[in-house]
Amino acid sequence: MPELPDITVYIEALQDRLLNQPLQKIRIASPFILRSFDPPIQTAEGKKVVAFDRIGKRIVFELEDELFLVFHLMIAGRFHWKKRGAPVPRKFGHAALDFPPGTLLLTEMGTKKRASLHLVHGRERLAEHDPGGLEIFGADLNAFRAALTDENHTLKRTLTDPQVFSGIGNAYSDEILHRAGLSPIKQTQHLSEVEIERLYRATKEVLREWIKRLRKDTGKNFPERVTAFRDDMAVHGKYRKPCPICGSPVQRIAYAENETNYCAKCQTGGRLLADRSLSRLLKADWPKTLEEMEEGRKARTE
Repeated sequence: MPELPDITVYIEALQDRLLNQPLQKIRIASPFILRSFDPPIQTAEGKKVVAFDRIGKRIVFELEDELFLVFHLMIAGRFHWKKRGAPVPRKFGHAALDFPPGTLLLTEMGTKKRASLHLVHGRERLAEHDPGGLEIFGADLNAFRAALTDENHTLKRTLTDPQVFSGIGNAYSDEILHRAGLSPIKQTQHLSEVEIERLYRATKEVLREWIKRLRKDTGKNFPERVTAFRDDMAVHGKYRKPCPICGSPVQRIAYAENETNYCAKCQTGGRLLADRSLSRLLKADWPKTLEEMEEGRKARTE
């Protein structure tokens, strides 16, 4: 799912191409994408784009007359910048927005159609799409601490909760927790003041660094390679690969369609966190430390 750094770069690319341009036509190819009916989607046609904004992980096109197109790309939704009038791809295409300089396509890979588009009128209606999470770059340590410790949940859950923090998802939460040297399952109300400050700094640092990296990678082009898995990430998507800090193999906790990646040595004092699906099978044989895991591998190869 595109997160704050990816969405920031998306918005910058859209601003360069579409600010003050009229939206000439909207072509909806999939009935799954449009989630609003009042006002009708055709109401947006002919209106100029006057601004872009981000609400959590949503991308907002502000049009004339207080009309707002609200896109939530979810896991697999992506934008593509093409020549004007480009056809909507049959298999994975959702919509096309035609402007004088070109056409913006919206696609979604996979069979689960989760991406959404809403057209709303007025800022009060727009506010209904805001989950309310804290904007990290505008927050001081006190505001961060208050949001973090308001309820007692794991750090992983809290960082990725859109009602707590804005724009952070599965990928960058892994990177933030690795930078902070904190376990993803540590409870928020059990953190020391030093740990809270460390997490606060790590959150801002990781997000800022990745915005800069993605800007550099994209240059003047439109961001086409928007992915949660990048070669230079420290732990996310790096299961069994060496941690860039200590060299220990990166571990994971798999659940549903997501996984949490972490370094046991850097984040949990060498303790392995039980993977629900595997620990049910292994039970007492589930290793508790990196050393036990390595000893088990050696025994299987001898």
